[in-house]
Amino acid sequence: QVQVVESGGGLVQAGDSLTLSCAASGRTFEYYAVGWFRQAPGKEREFVAAIDWRGGKTYYADSVKGRFTISRDNAKNTAYLQMNSLKPEDTAVYSCAADYKGASDSAPAYEFWGQGTQVTVSS
Repeated sequence: QVQVVESGGGLVQAGDSLTLSCAASGRTFEYYAVGWFRQAPGKEREFVAAIDWRGGKTYYADSVKGRFTISRDNAKNTAYLQMNSLKPEDTAVYSCAADYKGASDSAPAYEFWGQGTQVTVSS
């Protein structure tokens, strides 16, 4: 079993950068794929990015491709979401999720979820 905790959210201006962290407990984290999802007020949760357990394959939503980078450091049991050129429409609660099965852009595919961290981008 894996527990994940997000951190790094905050209030930034449009064009700024922010890095979110997803710290995991459990010695088997290195075998889990990690996904980042976000949910804005009044909207459904949407996929942002995912990375396989090796870190060799990454996947991105079209809305963040070229601006966001997902990565992981298995030695630190941590995954990251580097967000550049932030836009007001990126404002949302960002959650990370982990699952043994593999990287996916579908939220139901992930078993373990964090509580989320708020990212607010002002114009």
